[in-house]
Amino acid sequence: MRRRDLMLASAAVAAPAVAQAPRLLRFVPQANLTSLDPIWTTANITRNHAYMVFDTLYGLDAQFNARPQMAEGHAIEDDGKRITITLRSGLRWHDGEPVRAQDCVVSLRRWMRRNPSGQQLERQLEEMAALDDRRFVLRLRRPFPLLFAALASPVNPVAFMMPERLASTDPFQQIREAIGSGPYRFNAREYNSGSLVVYERFADYAPNPNGPPSFTAGPKVAHFDRVEWRIITDAATSAGALQTGEIDWFEQPPPEIQQLLRRNRNIHQEPIDPLPLTGILRFNFLHGPFDRKEMRQALLPAVNQTDYMSAIVGTDPALIRTGVGMFTPGTPLANDAGLGPLTGPRSLDRAREMLRAAGYTNQTIRLIGPTDILAPSAMTQVAGDMFRRLGVNLDFVLTDWGTVVQRRASREPIERGGWNVFLTAFSSTDFMDPAGHFPLRGNGLNSWPGWPTIPRLEELRDAWFDAPDLPAQQRIAREMQTTAMDELPFIPVGAYMSVTAHRNNLRDRVPGFAIFWNIRRA
Repeated sequence: MRRRDLMLASAAVAAPAVAQAPRLLRFVPQANLTSLDPIWTTANITRNHAYMVFDTLYGLDAQFNARPQMAEGHAIEDDGKRITITLRSGLRWHDGEPVRAQDCVVSLRRWMRRNPSGQQLERQLEEMAALDDRRFVLRLRRPFPLLFAALASPVNPVAFMMPERLASTDPFQQIREAIGSGPYRFNAREYNSGSLVVYERFADYAPNPNGPPSFTAGPKVAHFDRVEWRIITDAATSAGALQTGEIDWFEQPPPEIQQLLRRNRNIHQEPIDPLPLTGILRFNFLHGPFDRKEMRQALLPAVNQTDYMSAIVGTDPALIRTGVGMFTPGTPLANDAGLGPLTGPRSLDRAREMLRAAGYTNQTIRLIGPTDILAPSAMTQVAGDMFRRLGVNLDFVLTDWGTVVQRRASREPIERGGWNVFLTAFSSTDFMDPAGHFPLRGNGLNSWPGWPTIPRLEELRDAWFDAPDLPAQQRIAREMQTTAMDELPFIPVGAYMSVTAHRNNLRDRVPGFAIFWNIRRA
């Protein structure tokens, strides 16, 4: 056990009465929070933080319908080319200033630079401007039917609203403070990266009065005065604290800890998301050896999706999905096109032959990954074993997740600190369709780390946005998957049901990810 983890556990034991206070929630997150900026990074830990602090113009309900959130409503004119959005009255930032339409305009411009759907919207945008403090208008060159779905989407980077002074930050630079209008305020004074993150209920937050709570839509009611994220990297320490009531919620217990917790009648375990999360092996297209698709394709016979997923969730078949392609299993666009190289017989020998035929001559392959976050850590270990068995010249670099997030943004070659491969996992909503599926982009230096240039993927994505109905979208999705399985912007390594654990006295948790509104203590 690390000394810091021992100190945290000891502190919790020393104050059990405080831990049980009805207005305090203690939570162990999946990883350390190293970036406060949900536009700059696509890390889910930052998204979870941001949903506490920031709010969105529209929310997404459990049936994936966009519903007004900060927005009171909208008007659509000029055959869908002029949209006026009106804010709810009385919205305030955490610093006490009123939320203005101009803040939203600048926030959306920053978001459009980084989000795949936002980039598509920006291409069709003629003008966006505030009309007054509560209204702003978007004038489009042609209709954009997915506008409200994009504004409501929980796919990283999410369209979070920020004060103009923060939203004016270059989208490729990080904001240094977290001032939003969401249900909780970020306590900067107590923030200690690697140890503690504190949020306090925002007394001036006005929950949306319309409809029932549903995913990221509807009323967001903060039932706790204070939420503490305790960064404990040792799973056994977290499990012990959960069992004694020193913490309330353990976001992502590993399989062996799940077995232990099943024996405790005071602990409830369930999938955190009703749909599976997809894991991927991501290549760097800018530098060799994986700048050539033949080299990327050579790994396909060696990838066993069952191995990758069982490393995350154990051997329970109910938690594992294989035969996984580019879209979330169980959703309308999921298909089997082009998956033969992943679903056929597995063969390390065949992979070695393909590597030699592709011209591999013992070049260094740098695999980067974390030690402190369950899914990427487990998948990285499996990938490391795969590369070793293939006999490649592997440089295996393990750090904390925050460092991986920072490092994967580097476009430098490996001799100057760059990388060749990393693995990570995505929430179910991230891979439901091409709109927010940023690892499936092929727009070069404007795309997500890895920076693949695949013009055909971009053409098909544009066609998907213009598709008239679901059957047409499904046909395009099949062709996108066929193209992606040939070009390989990434290799899907399976999907899994992520399990979360909390004390039985917590009620009304909103499914999807670590969401802190509406959850309460019975």
